[in-house]
Amino acid sequence: MRRGPPSSARQQRAEASGGSDPEPRALQPAVGDASATKAPLRPPVGADTGRVPDPGQLLDEAETTGFEGWDFTSLGTRLVLEPPPWAFEDSVAALAARSTTMLDVGSGGGEWLSSLSRRGTLTVATESWPPNVGVAAARLRALNIPVVQTEGAADNHRQDHEDPRGRLPFRTEAFDLVTNRHESFVASEMARVLCPAGTFITQQAHSGSRQFHELLGVQPPQVDEFELAMALEQLDLAGLTVDEALEGNATTLFGDIGALAWYLRSVPWAVPGFAISAYRPALLRLGAGPISVAAKRFMIQAHK
Repeated sequence: MRRGPPSSARQQRAEASGGSDPEPRALQPAVGDASATKAPLRPPVGADTGRVPDPGQLLDEAETTGFEGWDFTSLGTRLVLEPPPWAFEDSVAALAARSTTMLDVGSGGGEWLSSLSRRGTLTVATESWPPNVGVAAARLRALNIPVVQTEGAADNHRQDHEDPRGRLPFRTEAFDLVTNRHESFVASEMARVLCPAGTFITQQAHSGSRQFHELLGVQPPQVDEFELAMALEQLDLAGLTVDEALEGNATTLFGDIGALAWYLRSVPWAVPGFAISAYRPALLRLGAGPISVAAKRFMIQAHK
């Protein structure tokens, strides 16, 4: 899913999925797919004594916990991501090690970009969702990474060739490496800003909307997802050559209904109109135990 509202309002995004999420091969706290808490969610009520947390108290806490940025690590093991069968960050770091100039498109709050082990000598980030621009700028300032606010692209599966959204305010052939994680993009713009032989690498995620609706016992809406085949077609039309394309699943594990309810509050496009008060009976029926939601991922690496 996209990191922010749908592109029409701006979607993604979010899986969690999961959002945002580190891509190591071990189970870890999820990063980067929805807003992080200003006052982190505490461990579940009763966790320190070993007793089963009270579901009602978990929901009450989720109702009052705020959020900002794009980082889930404050939930610790209450929200973790079992990543897809590749390590996206490792691939990016290897490419960055031999890149002088690097652009990260749609950096959210800068959590993912700042966590990379390697970045280009000169790295620039863009972000289109206004609440995240200042968060990203503050986080990335210490790394000397400027953040440029852009309008953001329409969702890839809804793009029109005449739509001006998604155009980047950079000169042609400016970057050796362009990265994009869970964010919509205009393929022709990725190609335009890449230097000759430069690399574009992206990871995309399905929204998980159907699974969330089913958990709550409501009919899922018809959701069009951005698929690997469409991405490959768009990159080909833009004149990029695909070097690698992978597809798999990632699973987000919510430790309790409080973590799930907080997530759905923070990512309102996953279940439009979601409110804990409206869905409280459905949430309570899930009990206090862990909940898992799987969503499709794909990764593409291409060069100019």
